[in-house]
Amino acid sequence: MNDRNRFGSVWSFFAMATAFLCFIPVAWAADNDKDQAELAKRLVAATKVLNEVMATPNKAIPDGIIKRATCVAVFPSTVQVAVLVGAKHGKGVATCRTANGWSAPAPLDISGGSWGAQLGGQEVDLVMVVTDEKGMQQLESGKFNLGTETSVTAGPVGNQDMKMNAEVVSYSRARGMFVGTNFNGSSITEDQSETRALYGASLSLADIFGGKAQTPDAAASFLETVQKYAGQAKQKD
Repeated sequence: MNDRNRFGSVWSFFAMATAFLCFIPVAWAADNDKDQAELAKRLVAATKVLNEVMATPNKAIPDGIIKRATCVAVFPSTVQVAVLVGAKHGKGVATCRTANGWSAPAPLDISGGSWGAQLGGQEVDLVMVVTDEKGMQQLESGKFNLGTETSVTAGPVGNQDMKMNAEVVSYSRARGMFVGTNFNGSSITEDQSETRALYGASLSLADIFGGKAQTPDAAASFLETVQKYAGQAKQKD
C-alpha cells in the first residue's frame, strides 16, 4: 500500500470514528426525551388513578390508612402477561413524607409475584401505601421484596376509621373493578434510567425520598394529589 492509500485509509477511519462519536450524544438525547415524555404521561396516569380510587363511593382508601402513610406508590396499567404462570411487570412512581412535605417522585419497577389468575391479560392499577418507617427504609434500600422482608396485605375500603398494622397496604383494580391480589414474591426496584431522565443525574432512592431532589414541574400535580388525600403531616395513631 502506497503512502497515499495508507493516508486515505487512516483518514476514512478517523472520519467514521468522529461521525460515530457525534451520533452518540444525539441518540442519548433522543432516548432521554422519550423517557421524559413517558414519565410525564405516567405521572398524569398515576394522578388520575389515585383520584379515581379515592372518589369511588364506599371503595376509597380509608383515612385511617392514607393519612398515616409514610410513602405512597402508584403503578398505573400494570400488566399480567400470563394467566397461570404469573409473569407481571409494571412501572410507577412513589413519594415519601419528609420534614418539608412530600418528596419528589421516584420512578419504580414492579415485577414477579402472583397476583391472581383471574387477572390474566388485564391491565391492573395498583396503589400501595407504606405505613411505617421500616417499610420506607426497605423501599429506599432498593431491596423491597413483598411478602418476605416486607409484610403486605390487601387494604380495607370505605370505613374511614380503619387502620392496618402491615408495612404495606395495597389496593388494585382492573377495568374499574376493585380486585383481590397477592403480591407475595413481588419486587419493587428503582428504574435508574428513568431517574437519570427525570433528574439529569443518578440519584439513590434514599436521596429522592429524603428530599434531596428538586420536584420536576411534571410531578407537581401528582404530589398535590397525594397531599390532598394524605395530608402534609402524618396523622398520629
